[in-house]
Amino acid sequence: MKIAVLGSGAWGTALSLLLQKNGHEVTLWSYCEEECSALRERGENKMLPGVPLPEGLPLTHREDVVAGCGLVVFAPPSYAMRQTALRVKPYLMPEAVLVTVAKGVEPESGLRMSEILAETLPGHPIAALSGPSHAEEVAREMPTGCVAACADRAVAEWLQGIFMNPSFRVYSSTDITGVELCGAAKNIIALAAGMAEGMGCGDNAKALMMSRALVELSALIKAAGGEETTCFGLAGMGDMIVTCTSPHSRNHMAGVAIGQGAQVAGALGERRAVVEGYYAAQSVTALAEKLGVRMPICRCVHAILFEGKNPSAALTELMLRDKRSEF
Repeated sequence: MKIAVLGSGAWGTALSLLLQKNGHEVTLWSYCEEECSALRERGENKMLPGVPLPEGLPLTHREDVVAGCGLVVFAPPSYAMRQTALRVKPYLMPEAVLVTVAKGVEPESGLRMSEILAETLPGHPIAALSGPSHAEEVAREMPTGCVAACADRAVAEWLQGIFMNPSFRVYSSTDITGVELCGAAKNIIALAAGMAEGMGCGDNAKALMMSRALVELSALIKAAGGEETTCFGLAGMGDMIVTCTSPHSRNHMAGVAIGQGAQVAGALGERRAVVEGYYAAQSVTALAEKLGVRMPICRCVHAILFEGKNPSAALTELMLRDKRSEF
């Protein structure tokens, strides 16, 4: 199948390698010519050092890359999803399936990534692929599991066949709402867990953050019309575990730096790629308030990032909240 992967970051590059290895005709798209040239000259993505780009993998910055493609994979940063969709819109085949692998919620509209695609590119089947999937490991063919979600079960199951191979297992789901909200919120929790670690808290504190965050997330998913149990699967608990504990996680490591006293701008700026939790803290917190859902951990991360709240004070605030039942 002819496939375009839009976004040449670590995740887009890793998925391009995977799909090409699965026998598909894949082209990797960058947002500008300079980025394309840099990839060609280096022969690898700087965010995936030691993983060579195959000579047979075409690289382009042209929007007409999607022409004739049966599948288009959207892998830009969440804040660039709408712009990317509009750029390729004139060239899409009517029957093309669109799958988003970006994780976030648009701050201005409160829309998930699939909803942005549905609004800007109406009429196409739209799915989301998410789960505990560090690009560094997928690119090196290390065992990984994800979930393909689409309201149309047949499309989700079709995507399983496109992406699955001996090192990349894919499950199907019809709860695209829950899967996408999990993907957005887990980056916020990774920042929180990293801050706790940076402040010198132990594993108990990280486990507390992660467990209670799942409760917050299940309430948000239910209020948004999704299935509460989705947060206990690969897209929720699975992705949260890997993002909150791994040194590969940009969100976790940025949180560690903030917990150690670094200024927010500095902690984010020294990451080599986008720290999605920064944007998600705005959009997910706004969505929770709109839906009337209490998400105290997410709210505290928002206060630290955008209101200058001290991380230690935020932790104390969380620990001294009113007594309540666990569920």
